[in-house]
Amino acid sequence: MNTAILTNVYNHYLTSYAPKSNNTGRYDTHKKSELRNVYDSIVKLNKESPWYLDTKSRETQIFAIGLKEGARALHNTIASIGGLEDSQSLEQKTAFSSDEEVVTATFTGDAGSSALSPTLTLTVNRLATSQENMGAYLTDERVGLEPDTYSFDVSINDLNYEFQFNINEDDTNKDVQERLVRLINNSNLGIQARLDEGDSRSSIRLTSTATGLPEGKQEIFRISDDRTSKTAGAVDYFGLSYISRQPANASFILNGEERTASSNTFTVGKMFELELKSVSEPDTSVSIGLKTDVESLTDNINTLIGSYNSFISAAASYRQSQHLSGRLVSEMGRLALHYGADFEQMGLHLQSDSTISIDEERLSETASSTDGSFSHETLKNFTNALLQKTSQVSINPMNYVDRVMVAYKNPNRNFASPYITSAYSGMMFNGYC
Repeated sequence: MNTAILTNVYNHYLTSYAPKSNNTGRYDTHKKSELRNVYDSIVKLNKESPWYLDTKSRETQIFAIGLKEGARALHNTIASIGGLEDSQSLEQKTAFSSDEEVVTATFTGDAGSSALSPTLTLTVNRLATSQENMGAYLTDERVGLEPDTYSFDVSINDLNYEFQFNINEDDTNKDVQERLVRLINNSNLGIQARLDEGDSRSSIRLTSTATGLPEGKQEIFRISDDRTSKTAGAVDYFGLSYISRQPANASFILNGEERTASSNTFTVGKMFELELKSVSEPDTSVSIGLKTDVESLTDNINTLIGSYNSFISAAASYRQSQHLSGRLVSEMGRLALHYGADFEQMGLHLQSDSTISIDEERLSETASSTDGSFSHETLKNFTNALLQKTSQVSINPMNYVDRVMVAYKNPNRNFASPYITSAYSGMMFNGYC
């Protein structure tokens, strides 16, 4: 089967049903050896796995993908705080911004580069904006174009795409507008379409997902039907080519130097990732730097526990439709309970629903104390246990699905079939790796 089709299918489920996560990007790229380990793990799991009836339940599909993506998000959170290496677990420095309503900062360097990290001053003059085309507002009456097959061309990212659609005898303006909105959104070209309605009129609004100006250009996308293959006229009639907002680069002053960026999120010196939120007040600047060791440590613990709690809550939300999700919640709770005594001393309290609450004052006190009340080793062991659990759930989320077993495999004649565990166990790893 075409891998592009597989990726589109998986991304459909991911976009529609899976928990969203910001912890993507560099933690979702892997070496060949890591991918081989994943594959080998699936093969080993499948060799002893019984034969189950395949499930076609839509709720089960959503549940399995949600579990897998939740485990991936928790794994990436642990990676982001240095948890993949014992020597760096919870050691990742965290950045501060003196005004997070203007700009937020994330430290992207490593422990070795943190000593060289500078303090930045930033003034935001303008945010990067996307391109917006605003169509004509039309009443919901018979469309003013003759029934025919129409087409128009979209130029974006130096590529041209042709869209074709039919206008029927009884179609109204709104019928065709809704059809065009679906057509453009389903294309995934980097343009979001929506129907704006008001005063018994409707208009197509087109917005680019990208921001900023492409080099040497004045627009991100262009729509026309001057040289299209089918009947022309739809672009002018629906007003699709009218640019109501030109794209613009972000403009800011960094350490006294004027700079621009095509996106509101960018990196500085491979140490900070900055996200511009709003324009600065006149004659004011934002300071950006690294927090103290204790502040970074408590931030990392809050991040870890927050992601753990989110994973627990997401799994628990399926209890009514997938009763085996309760088994996963119990397993995670027992894992945390193993460290419960040390957690209590640090201000981490295991709740009856298996989530963990944080006494911020107690955590800060113990993190800065030298009386032994704070156990860094306990937290490292906890993160290692979570990594093992997330790996297990990612490889076989169907372990927590109620399935009908048909038979055990013949132990004397066993063949490796890594993706037969279920239609969803592999989850098309190449979509992220």
